[in-house]
Amino acid sequence: MSKHGRILVAMSGGVDSSVAAVMLHEQGYEVIGLTMKTWDYASSGGSSKETGCCSLDSINDARALAVGYGFPHYILDIRDEFGDFVIDNFVDEYLAGRTPNPCVLCNTHIKWEALLKRADKLDCEFIATGHYANIRLQDNGRYVISKGLDEHKDQSYVLWGVSQKNLARTKFPLGSFTKTAIRQMALEMGQVELANKSESYEICFVPDNDYRAFLRHRVEDIDEQIGEGNFILSDGTVVGKHAGYPYYTIGQRKGLGIALGRPVFVTKILPESNTVMLGNEEELNRNTAYVRNFNLVKYANLETPIEAVTKIRYKDAGMLSHIVEEEGKIKVDFHHHVKGIAPGQSAVFYEGSDLLGGGFLM
Repeated sequence: MSKHGRILVAMSGGVDSSVAAVMLHEQGYEVIGLTMKTWDYASSGGSSKETGCCSLDSINDARALAVGYGFPHYILDIRDEFGDFVIDNFVDEYLAGRTPNPCVLCNTHIKWEALLKRADKLDCEFIATGHYANIRLQDNGRYVISKGLDEHKDQSYVLWGVSQKNLARTKFPLGSFTKTAIRQMALEMGQVELANKSESYEICFVPDNDYRAFLRHRVEDIDEQIGEGNFILSDGTVVGKHAGYPYYTIGQRKGLGIALGRPVFVTKILPESNTVMLGNEEELNRNTAYVRNFNLVKYANLETPIEAVTKIRYKDAGMLSHIVEEEGKIKVDFHHHVKGIAPGQSAVFYEGSDLLGGGFLM
């Protein structure tokens, strides 16, 4: 009988989830490893060798580690659910002129649900992942996510959508460690190759990190359907032609294929007219944002305005702001202007190190 009970650990084959699984095993949990197959390059037109958490090598690495430590390991094929929800949404968002956030959707609607469904079948009380974040139960009965110790690796930003029900059964073993310490642990385990494994920062289902090629592969005749459109300035002046609005994102400067004698950025995307607006850097500044489809973590609601630090992208330092619920949305008033608010991306709210919640920018 294990000391702490049975726990299902999501194992990608990388150093983080592998060390997390071994840590829990050594703490006395009855660990069961699970690797989820979400995607394969063969079906998406990738030209390079398949890499990342869905590759055969990664699956074999996860299994070998589990066998070496004497705990079971399973592979779960969730490509159908993943494709239907995450990838269809990814395409739909670009076609709507927005910039999608697939990792948040995957965590919220696919991975956690798939893990807990399998955990129930295997009689596991808890699930665990290799995310750099922390979780605790506070006095008001709510489970709160807080930032991981390693500020450069903190992954709380992509976890804002996980429900209270699912957080109640979740553990993050790496939250109080730095990445350097985790790599050192892998070395001490004798896992030299694992300790030195490189990390992928690409979207797992976008081959070669080329989302434009992915859209062309996924949407038949996209270029014929949409075609070229106008680049315009804020006053409506047409200054050139672009390849089609789905191929551009707010704040983009490089790869525009236009020379105006000064730096210009994408400031607005108008899908209904296949128009992309350009402007100088100052025209990207905003002081207010609205957030839809939000999920609150630390508190059940925002009855009164709260001062929070709002991050509008993963590597964003964040900006002090006032946030309040308003007609089914969250209104964010920034203390100073922020640059490049991209509809479709996540806005995530923090109170100190605690995650208040998040949602999608409008």
